[in-house]
Amino acid sequence: MLPTTSVSSRSQGNGALSPRDAARHTAGAKRYKYLRRLFHFRQMDFEFALWQMLYLFTSPQRVYRNFHYRKQTKDQWARDDPAFLVLLSIWLCVSTVGFGFVLDMGFFETIKLLLWVVFIDCVGVGLLIATLMWFISNKYLVKQQNRDYDVEWGYAFDVHLNAFYPLLVILHFIQLFFINYVIISDSVIGYFVGNTLWLIAIGYYIYVTFLGYSALPFLKNTAILLYPFALLLLLYLISLACGWNFTKMLCSFYKYRVK
Repeated sequence: MLPTTSVSSRSQGNGALSPRDAARHTAGAKRYKYLRRLFHFRQMDFEFALWQMLYLFTSPQRVYRNFHYRKQTKDQWARDDPAFLVLLSIWLCVSTVGFGFVLDMGFFETIKLLLWVVFIDCVGVGLLIATLMWFISNKYLVKQQNRDYDVEWGYAFDVHLNAFYPLLVILHFIQLFFINYVIISDSVIGYFVGNTLWLIAIGYYIYVTFLGYSALPFLKNTAILLYPFALLLLLYLISLACGWNFTKMLCSFYKYRVK
């Protein structure tokens, strides 16, 4: 049986949680525990976080099976170890510095780019997407017979981080080797290679996001999260027909933002 402990199963005989259990399971208590561990590197399991990053490319289903195990043992779906977030931040910094080098940016321009990518592209957009998905999943995807269950906001943010990591590697690392010599050229092969990388990266984001919510046994109709694939493919075909170069547009935008 899947580890789906409900609120009622943890209650006392009178239907209420004990004060100790209630305090331990509040969102504030979980958030405090997570943030406290953020400043204790020795308590973080970086080896396991690296394992997750590897399998997010090769077999993301295995990553979400671990979330089931966490629910069973720690009674929460969201990560309680910030090691993955720390490693993702390091990847983000290194890849952004590489991006600034490829675009021939100066030191201060690269710092501005790094701040933009970290606080806007990753954190800002991540908070927005996680909150939106948290609301949609709890409002429309929870099964009627399981109203005692709900999607944790922290889990929604973890799903975003899981999906963002492959996108980051594809667009901010792999793509760097092709930008100056292939992608930003005015040839057909340039925008074909660049736009195809965007298709793969965003497609992977959609797929990993779908896996994250379909892993929750109390949600229904999660297949609708795959519907954006159709719009993505249509936009990709239109971009090839019109000669739009998404990477070139992104590079121009970044250079404009750091001026």
